[in-house]
Amino acid sequence: MADILTSKDKDYAQWYNDLVIKADLAENSAVRGSMVIKPYGFAIWEKMRDDLDRRFKETGHLNAYFPLFIPKSFLSKEAAHVEGFAKECAVVTHYRLKNDPNGKGVIVDPDAKLEEELIVRPTSETIIWDTYRKWIQSYRDLPLLINQWANVVRWEMRTRLFLRTSEFLWQEGHTAHATKEEAIAEAEQMLEVYADFLESILAVPVLKGVKSESERFAGAVETYCVEALMQDGKALQAGTSHFLGQNFAKAFDVKFATKEGTNEYVWATSWGVSTRLMGALIMSHSDNNGLVLPPKVAPYQVVIIPIYRKDEEFDRVDAAAKEIMADLRKAGISVHYDNRDTYKPGWKFNQYELKGVPVRLAIGPRDLENKQVEMARRDTLQKSPVPMEGLAEHISSTLEDIQNSLLERAKKRTSDATYEVNTWEEFTDAIANRGGFVKAHWDGTPETEKIIKDKTKATIRCIELDAPEEQGTCILTGKPSNRRVVFAKAY
Repeated sequence: MADILTSKDKDYAQWYNDLVIKADLAENSAVRGSMVIKPYGFAIWEKMRDDLDRRFKETGHLNAYFPLFIPKSFLSKEAAHVEGFAKECAVVTHYRLKNDPNGKGVIVDPDAKLEEELIVRPTSETIIWDTYRKWIQSYRDLPLLINQWANVVRWEMRTRLFLRTSEFLWQEGHTAHATKEEAIAEAEQMLEVYADFLESILAVPVLKGVKSESERFAGAVETYCVEALMQDGKALQAGTSHFLGQNFAKAFDVKFATKEGTNEYVWATSWGVSTRLMGALIMSHSDNNGLVLPPKVAPYQVVIIPIYRKDEEFDRVDAAAKEIMADLRKAGISVHYDNRDTYKPGWKFNQYELKGVPVRLAIGPRDLENKQVEMARRDTLQKSPVPMEGLAEHISSTLEDIQNSLLERAKKRTSDATYEVNTWEEFTDAIANRGGFVKAHWDGTPETEKIIKDKTKATIRCIELDAPEEQGTCILTGKPSNRRVVFAKAY
C-alpha cells in the first residue's frame, strides 16, 4: 500500500488522514468541519454502538431522545457550564428563508427572527435537567437512569476526521440519584464499563483516573476519564464520566420528596463516548498497509476470495467457497464472499488488507485437490495452508488469538512508552523527544499546570485512580507533592 498511504513514520497525521479516506471510513463534507461517515466506517461504529448499548441496558439504563435545539436561556442557568461551551456553540437566530429580490437564490428573512435564540445541542445537560424537573417528584422516581444516542455540534476551528469535527455522533448518559454516594458510584461504574469495552472489544488499553480541576467537564464536581496512548506517543481521551453533584439540580430546581418527608435536590451524573473512538481504534492498531481491526468490531471477520483462471474452474471453487461461508456463519463468524469477476485476486488481497479484515481465505482448484485453503492473518500478515476439515473451529480460534494479540501488543507499546521522571530537565526531554505517558510530581495548583502546558504543550491527562501515595517534589516549583500524575501531549 506504499503508493496509497503516506508512511506513518514519515508523516503520522497524513498517514491517518489517508487511511480514513482510502479505507472508505469517512470523508470531508460540503459543510465546513463536518464529515460523511461511509458505510464501512458506519458498520464499525454500529458494532461499537450495539455492544455499548447492551452494556448500558444491562446496568439498568433506558434509552430516550431529547431535542436538538436548546433555548439560549437554559445555558445561562449554570455558569461554569455555559462558560465551558460558549465558544463552541452554533446559534439559530431565524426560522424562515425567502427568495432574494435580486434573483440570487434565497436569503434569511429578516422579519423571521426568533424571540429567543436556540443553541444547536453541544451537550444535553440543560435540556435534560429542565425535563427531569417534571419527571422527578419523589424518592420513588429515583434513580433515573437515561441514555441518549444522538449527534452534537461543537464549532471546532481545527478539525480532523473522527478525532475532532464540528458535528459528531455519540451517546450521553444522564442520571439522577437520591444520594451523593449513589451518584459517585454510578459515575465510577460507567467509567468501568468504558474501560472494559475499550480493552475487551477495541483491544485498546487505558489508564483510569480523574481530571485535574482545570481539565474537568464544565459544570462537573469530578470528571473520571479513560486515557489511551496512540502509536505516535500522543494521548487520546477515550471516554469521560462526570459526577455533577447538585449543580444542575439546583440550576433547574429538580427536587424530590424524601422518605422522611423533606424536599432535597437530587444528585447527578453524565457520561459519554463518541465517534472519536474510531480514531482511537485506527491509531492504536493500524499500519502502513492499512487498517488493522480487532475481530469484535470488524464489519466482517473473514473474507473469502476465489482463485480461478478458467470459467470451468469457477463452478467448483464457487461451490466450495459457499459451503465454507455457510459453515463459518453457522459458527457465528461474519463472512464476506467476494466473487466479483471485475477485479483480480491481487487487487482484492490489497483492498481487504487496506480495510483491515482480520482473516482472508483464498481458495482455488489446487486447494480443492489438497482439501485446504490459504489463510492470511491481517495482524501478522502471515499466510498458511489450513485443512478444510475443522476449518470453522480453526478460524474461531484464530480470531480469538488476533483479538488477544492486538490487546497485548498495544499493552506492551503503552508500557514501553510510560516513564517516571523526577526533574524538569527529565520531564522536558521525555515530552519533547520520547512522547508517551510521563508520570511526574505536580504541586496541585492550576497555575503550575498552566505554566507546564504553555512551556511544553503537555497536559495532565489524569490522576490515576490506583496511583499510590508517594512523597516527592513538583518538577517545576519544587513544592511538596504526594503522588505522581500522568502528563502527555494529546489529541
